[in-house]
Amino acid sequence: MKEADAGSWRDVWRRFRRSAIAVVALLYASFVALLAIFAPLLASSKPLVMRGPSGIQFPAATDFFGEREGVEETLHGTAILRPPIRHSPSELDPFRRLQPPSSEHRFGTDDVGRDVLSRVIHGARISLTVGLLAAVIALIVGSLLGAIAGFYGGFVDWMISRVVEVVLCFPFLFLVVGIVALFRPSMYTIIVALGLTTWTDAARYVRGEILRIRELEFTHAARAIGASDARIILRHLLPNALAPALVSTNFAIAAAVLTESALSFLGIGVPLPAPSWGGILSLAEEYIDFAWWLLLFPGLAIFTTVASFNIVGDRFREALDPRGE
Repeated sequence: MKEADAGSWRDVWRRFRRSAIAVVALLYASFVALLAIFAPLLASSKPLVMRGPSGIQFPAATDFFGEREGVEETLHGTAILRPPIRHSPSELDPFRRLQPPSSEHRFGTDDVGRDVLSRVIHGARISLTVGLLAAVIALIVGSLLGAIAGFYGGFVDWMISRVVEVVLCFPFLFLVVGIVALFRPSMYTIIVALGLTTWTDAARYVRGEILRIRELEFTHAARAIGASDARIILRHLLPNALAPALVSTNFAIAAAVLTESALSFLGIGVPLPAPSWGGILSLAEEYIDFAWWLLLFPGLAIFTTVASFNIVGDRFREALDPRGE
């Protein structure tokens, strides 16, 4: 069974890589993910390696691992190796506010002198964290509800289908804005709001697959040996029904990144001073007459990231269908 699954995924990958633009999009999405993971090591005012009173230290790694306490003590010493971008996203310099791109600030500075390139790189961490966690929540909620609806059918299926329709009736952005406005805006509020409003696609995909495979021989065999409904759903049906829902996760990540940027642009997203692509764009509205870099670079980051995830998801959806060959 596992060898057959591996062979099937090899066929999917073979069909996927026939599209050069899809492979480029996948590489770009991976590049943005690496930027997000290593942002504290790529853009920081703290040295990567420093020789201090107590020996060799790694100040930038404290941000990478989320260790905030005792950071000030590590800043006394001689820098041995510095990050490629020597500006932190929250470093203020009022004397260099709204400067155009230069050798020192590749993407220019914002209204309080913060380095835009550093904020764009760290903004990728926030955007992808929101997108990935929201997509995981949506996948878990949607897969469980879709599996229950498909397995039991009847009244249970009818009730869950009506809930899906009710959620789909509300405009997506207005529903998210309402949830975020009801609670204090934060990254975690946005993640939960997005996860609880984007699960419907996963639920419909999984329900359809469960309806198709619930009467196959392996399901009857599991029932015959006395397996419980929960075991049949979680161990036998869901693993064979998740492929379409996993592909839809790419679209969910793209939608979450776009929505988080829109909320930050509207001022109800990730609170300042946390770097956010939408937050940088909101500044561009005020200074658009001359500070064009505040619009161009975060706008390109949003567009290329969302487009790459959508292209990857669309191509994987085609690759999962052998009739597309």
